[in-house]
Order: sequence, then structure tokens, then C-alpha cells
Amino acid sequence: MLAAALAWLPLSGAAVEIVAHRGASYDAPENTLPAVELGWEQGADAVEVDIHQTSDGNVVAIHDRDTRRVTGKLGVVAEMRLDQLLLLDAGAWKGAQWSGTRIPTLEQVLETVLPGKTLVVEIKCPRDVLPELERVLDASGKREQVMLIAFDYDTISEAKQRMPDRPCYWLYGFSESEAATYAVRSQDDLLERVQRAALDGLDVRHSGPWTAGLADALRKLGKALYVYTVNDAEQARRLRDVGVAGITTDRPAFLRKALAE
Repeated sequence: MLAAALAWLPLSGAAVEIVAHRGASYDAPENTLPAVELGWEQGADAVEVDIHQTSDGNVVAIHDRDTRRVTGKLGVVAEMRLDQLLLLDAGAWKGAQWSGTRIPTLEQVLETVLPGKTLVVEIKCPRDVLPELERVLDASGKREQVMLIAFDYDTISEAKQRMPDRPCYWLYGFSESEAATYAVRSQDDLLERVQRAALDGLDVRHSGPWTAGLADALRKLGKALYVYTVNDAEQARRLRDVGVAGITTDRPAFLRKALAE
């Protein structure tokens, strides 16, 4: 059983998945349809978007809990209706050519997902969103192409319980606050939490103290390691060579070319 589970995991030096961070966010406004579509055009294996839930229950792609940074207008997503969010310009901050770009719904993002590709959904809001998230995935017909990630351990654990068929990865940034909250003092503590919740692996900050060791340790457990957010070619090559499954980047085309050289 373990041998079969290991078969799909990358060996050191093998091909690595390229995950477009918030879409191709170096070139287009993050978490918007243009960024997502550009991520596919640039050859990403997967596109990652962040989600929050509106006051009327819709799931939308936006990173922050409020709208100020990407729209210039202050509003808390959880306190706004979808029609109010759609009045905001989420592209102009990136450049005049993106003016008029709107915050998309998760349904709209899912419509862009191509055959053989993966949408990575980062859950940024409370886990109350999970029933609606599952409904949206099922209605899209693309549930099988979705991977779930979250920094909140309880959220990603519950997501795995609700949707055991979906790959679920715990995001971990090696911060002091995370270490205190989750009593993480060693690599083994992270591995124990992954196994406790039957998660599929970890998605960690690439420069964390145990990143290289985690790739091998998770592989031995039949699980995988993804890393974020890498825009440097040499860093990406080192991470590929220690056997990470995927690298999240703002620049998918650049990193794909660098790893092919």
C-alpha cells in the first residue's frame, strides 16, 4: 500500500508542479480572472486562489479580509453582499490596463480550470464556509480538480473530514505565533499533526528551518510537501532537487523556464 502511495510523489531531481500564486500575480492583479487565466496561459500546473465568504453566503476570490489594499475602498468582505463587492475595481491598483477588473466568485474561477489542471483553494475565512464551498465544488463538476489548503489547522482538518476525497494540505509559515498556537517545536510535531488529521501533506514557507528534511520525511509517509512563495530560479532548483512536490510562485512562466534549463 505504501509503495503504491509513494509512486506519484516526486523523487529528488524529478519534475515539480508549478503553482501560480493568486494566479500569475506578478503580471496581473492577484485573485482576479485575468490573473487566473494568465496562470494557465503561462503553463502553470495549478493556480492558487484565496477565498472569503460574503454576508449573503457567496464564496469570492480575495486574499485580505477587507477590500482596501486591492480596491482602494475599505469594506470587510464578510460584512458585504456580493453585489456590493462587484461595484469595486480590483484591478486598477496594478495598472491602468486592468481598470474595471472585478473580484470574482469561486464559481467563475472554477469555470477557467482546464482539463488536467488543478485549482488550489486557500481557505482564509472561518470554517463556516465549508458547506457552501463543497456545494460550489460539486455544482462546478470540477471537484476532482481541486486541492484545499489553510493556515488554520482546525479548518483544514474539518475540510478533510468533510471532503476526504480532496487533497488537503496544512499551510505552515514557521512563525513564532504558529509555533506557540500549535505547540510545534520540531519537524516531528508537524508530521504528527499531518497524520492526526489524515492530511495529504504540508505547504510551508520555502525558507523554513526544516523544509528540506520535511520533503523526505513526508515522502516516507506517503505524503507530499509544497512550498511557497518562490520567485528566484536558484531557490526553485534547490527545492526541486530535495524533492518537493510543488512550488508556488508569482511568476509561473519564468520559473518553468528556469527549471527547464
